Amino acid sequence: MASVPSLASSVDQRVADALASALPEAGGADPLLRRSDRADFQANGILALAKKAKANPRELATTVVEAIATGDLIREIEVSGPGFLNITITDKAIIETLAARAGDDRLGVPLAAKPGTTVIDYAQPNVAKEMHVGHLRSAVIGAAMVEILEFTGEKVVRRHHIGDWGTQFGMLIQYLLEHPHELDHKSESEVSGEEAMSNLNRLYKASRALFDSDEEFKTRARARVVDLQAGDPETLSLWQRFVDESKIYFYSVFNKLDMDIQDPDVIGESGYNDMLVETCKLLEESGVAVRSNGALCVFFDDVKGQDGNPTPLIVQKSDGGFGYAATDLSAIRNRVAELGATELVYVVDARQSLHFKMVFETARRAGWLNDGVKAVQLAFGTVLGKDGKPFKTREGETVRLVDLLDEAVDRATAVVREKAEKVGLTEAEIVENGQYVGIGAVKYADLSTSASRDYKFDLDQMVSLNGDTSVYLQYAYARIRSILRKAGERTPAAHPELELAPSERALGLHLDGFGELIAEAAAEYAPHKVAAYLYQLSSLFTTFYTECPVIKPEPEQVVAENRLFLCDLTARTLAKGMSLLGIRTPEKL
Repeated sequence: MASVPSLASSVDQRVADALASALPEAGGADPLLRRSDRADFQANGILALAKKAKANPRELATTVVEAIATGDLIREIEVSGPGFLNITITDKAIIETLAARAGDDRLGVPLAAKPGTTVIDYAQPNVAKEMHVGHLRSAVIGAAMVEILEFTGEKVVRRHHIGDWGTQFGMLIQYLLEHPHELDHKSESEVSGEEAMSNLNRLYKASRALFDSDEEFKTRARARVVDLQAGDPETLSLWQRFVDESKIYFYSVFNKLDMDIQDPDVIGESGYNDMLVETCKLLEESGVAVRSNGALCVFFDDVKGQDGNPTPLIVQKSDGGFGYAATDLSAIRNRVAELGATELVYVVDARQSLHFKMVFETARRAGWLNDGVKAVQLAFGTVLGKDGKPFKTREGETVRLVDLLDEAVDRATAVVREKAEKVGLTEAEIVENGQYVGIGAVKYADLSTSASRDYKFDLDQMVSLNGDTSVYLQYAYARIRSILRKAGERTPAAHPELELAPSERALGLHLDGFGELIAEAAAEYAPHKVAAYLYQLSSLFTTFYTECPVIKPEPEQVVAENRLFLCDLTARTLAKGMSLLGIRTPEKL
């Protein structure tokens, strides 16, 4: 496993060294190197340095250029405008660097210098409730961040903080106690997610109707909440039945989403019950929280209600019950002390931003978060319908996640079927690819938008072969695999001695930027940057393939081998990048 320094980092080092020798007091200054449409790279850092040193920027730039050797890495370097440097790389350096990447399983992407432990809290459905479109983003964004962080060498602990506690369970448990066969299964064989959910739905509706219409049942249900919180064994075993039934359903949905969710990672609100009393005691004794009208509260100077009065974070209610804040703060204590977290990432709806801001600040005041641990909310926006309003069914209900995924797979299968004969797909392959394309389309639409923004859920657009869609990327990958199959005797091989065409250079330079892109996406918790990189990669490949014959008309052998080498590395980079987003790349499409 060998990490390969990118061309950008090598050029950056050369320019920085030359700057330090031309202006010793600027040792370690950043040359501000970026990709440019005038040359391969442009260095813009000289202007600020010259200003600081009261030197003429153009003269300083000329001195720097004179100190940079050309030939092996840099082909030419020129001063432009008031002191910018335009830098062009040699073709040889591009192919040699890409060949080093191709020789490594990780494509030369370095591991993080100081990896830590990130606990990532995502995909948090509620027990006994159906998953709807709002649950999609947390699951998809969280799963992509897990893959990206793990690829950089970070230790990642997954946590699914499911809603499995609270007053509504009194009603459900009491109803099940009085109607003991409501969660029974039709047969001994494996229960489907649909059956589990329809059992839960039926029971929820029936218990709700009884709760709303029968005062005596309501009283019994409320008493049952007290039993649950007191840990009464019979009550807990009935509660466990709801959790188990819900998990059958959750796992069936995550399975449809092609996501691997393991039982030990599912730790709901109930998992922190034993810590709640101590959490409150620690907050009160340290003075971080105070009693106000009987409730235990944390106040903030900058958080006020519409009436101008402070809005506190309520950790314990005046009746002794615990709010979400008590559970969330206990989870932070557990994740830092027991799991050794150096970062906590919460993939949670942007509408909960104030809550998390207050929770993080409280944990900081209590000393549970410190300079060695950072906590971040990866806040996401809303899923909208084509009309730009929050996504609802025609009846105004929230959209069931299962229905949405099934429809995406149906649409995608139709798209795959249209081209199936041409590429010789069997019926089994059509069905399998339909799933990969449909689920990939849903994930990519979510991940190609910055998480904090709302996005429109438009299936027609998502499964389109044109534009910024996962299908476009999957087709690009399948097409390259087909080119490599058709190459016959010719095999991919790097030839650094060749002169490159402009579209070969553009593709090569973009391929070389993969490692830096991954580091950036990990540091900024920005999976959309990976999606943007892959889309650009596919576009650059299309241009290259149009302008540079790979198989027909047949180029000279060394040229053909070098172009096949670029094809192969593009396919590998696409497949790796897509897998980090949780999207499959079929070999034939």
